[in-house]
Amino acid sequence: MSDKADRAIDCLVNVHFGETEQQPSFMLKVRDDYFKGPKSMFAPVDFAELLDEMDRHGVAKAILMDNLAKPSVTARKFVEARPDRFALAMGGINLLRPMPSLAELSAVAADLPVVYAVVGPSFWGDGQYPPSDAVYYPLYTKCAELGLPLCINTGIPGPPIPGEVQNPIHLDRVCVRFPELRLCMIHGADPWWDIAIRLLIKYANLRLMTSAWSPKRLPDSLLHYMRTRGPDKVIFGSDWPVLRMSRVVPEALALDLPAEVLDNYLYRNAAAFFFGEDREKEQ
Repeated sequence: MSDKADRAIDCLVNVHFGETEQQPSFMLKVRDDYFKGPKSMFAPVDFAELLDEMDRHGVAKAILMDNLAKPSVTARKFVEARPDRFALAMGGINLLRPMPSLAELSAVAADLPVVYAVVGPSFWGDGQYPPSDAVYYPLYTKCAELGLPLCINTGIPGPPIPGEVQNPIHLDRVCVRFPELRLCMIHGADPWWDIAIRLLIKYANLRLMTSAWSPKRLPDSLLHYMRTRGPDKVIFGSDWPVLRMSRVVPEALALDLPAEVLDNYLYRNAAAFFFGEDREKEQ
């Protein structure tokens, strides 16, 4: 890596795609129409090749997507093999019948290195439920009780599914009602970047992850915020293999950011928010 930074945490990595013989049609559309990705995007992941890509680009840790309803054999195998390099993000939470699912979340979080829970409002319930809906409240309460950060998709999603529920304005009420909850918007916030930035300014417990966004495509308004009022609020993630580390880490290093802000973006903000390092920095 360059003189500006020598370490990174990739906060959103998918190693489970290759476990499914046939991807859902909406995922194929994302690959083919939205990201123009290669056919190999959904191939099984080679452990050594992933570690090599991480090492070549200074990625100290990667957070692997997992699922309560359909656990990822690959993600859990990687975590078991190298707990110093990998941790888990847990999705697949049944919000319509929450009690068994949340009990399982508690058990899994106690047994495995789960560093955040995740939910995508557009991707379940036919996109009917914005994050301000009470159907999410048991999950918010449980995550706050566990001290487990919660990541929520924001911005219009790539697949052809309803996107309005992912307008970050829906998190305004959530942050008011759950100030104890460590909450992170993921996959950027397009086209509602300015709303997301205003919310980041307003709420101490809120962060934004730029997963699934090419750093060179990030809006100037977000980069200005990172340089000024929000050096501790924006977190790096690739959404690998949708965007590979070999692309997004060099693009991040090329951003017009001061060295300390870049280090925060690539490493320190995630280390504090998800791994509890330098937690006093959040206060």
